[in-house]
Amino acid sequence: MPPTPERVVRFLPKPVLSFTDTGLSVTDGTTRIGAWSVNSPENWEFSFDRGATWIRGQGDSFDVQGDGAKTIWVRAFDNMGNTSEIEMVSCVLDTMPPAAVQAAVASQDQTRLVRVSGVEDQGQWEYSLDDTRTWLTGTGDSLALMGNALTVLWLRQVDLAGNRSPLERVNLWEPDSSTWHEASGSALQPSVLSLQQAKTVVLHGSVVKGDADYIRWDIPVGQRLQSMRLVHYVSSDRIAFYALQRAAFFDAGYDVNRMLVYGHMGPQDLNRNVIQDVAPSQLTAGSMTLWFQQTGLQATEYAIELVFETV
Repeated sequence: MPPTPERVVRFLPKPVLSFTDTGLSVTDGTTRIGAWSVNSPENWEFSFDRGATWIRGQGDSFDVQGDGAKTIWVRAFDNMGNTSEIEMVSCVLDTMPPAAVQAAVASQDQTRLVRVSGVEDQGQWEYSLDDTRTWLTGTGDSLALMGNALTVLWLRQVDLAGNRSPLERVNLWEPDSSTWHEASGSALQPSVLSLQQAKTVVLHGSVVKGDADYIRWDIPVGQRLQSMRLVHYVSSDRIAFYALQRAAFFDAGYDVNRMLVYGHMGPQDLNRNVIQDVAPSQLTAGSMTLWFQQTGLQATEYAIELVFETV
């Protein structure tokens, strides 16, 4: 009978185990993707039950099934019975999309308020102004809108793992309603936006040469304008003009020293916060008036997002 080969003891480096952390944070260990990657120069195996049973791995990945908290062990092995130290990684797998949000619509003067509910804990709601091609993150629990350009608003929620809910459609086009509003063309009598305690506001309209829009809002005590961004722009003319004055009407004329901010706006400026360099003390309680216009002959459809924060 031939002798049994003597076991050769080898040091095996432990594999590198990783998964794709998805969702609102990419460092919280929550994911909607069950594919795990393994990088190992040796054969490897993995365990879902803290080493009670081991499954031989193939290739450089394996799939994790079933939602919930997971603790994965992986180790390298060879044909002599050597094994490496165990690499252990924990995560929460969540592949279930959340329910659609609920939208309750109310009107006040020329402003439409869309109150959003049904958002999961640690989730967020998003809205789209361009038939779901792009999405913007909502703040607070409601969205106020005023204007006469956008006909449909789409809403959805995204949970902590990054799963997206079914869509909720809100009709904005109501020509017989006061909230389907053509902004004032008078600098001294601007349209008045009712904030209705909304933290996210969208002003939308269509302008052409000779048809400027003037819109005023009054920031309440304890609030501050955090950002003002162009979020929608449709026109063959890539340049429009905007200016913001801290007053109940726009009487600055062309005196830029009396304007908080001013300049050109176009598709190249989408999502840029134009007030990021304004002193915070200039963005607190009080009246502000926006001037937006197109000096060319091409009609320009626009939407400007305002976000307010508590101070």
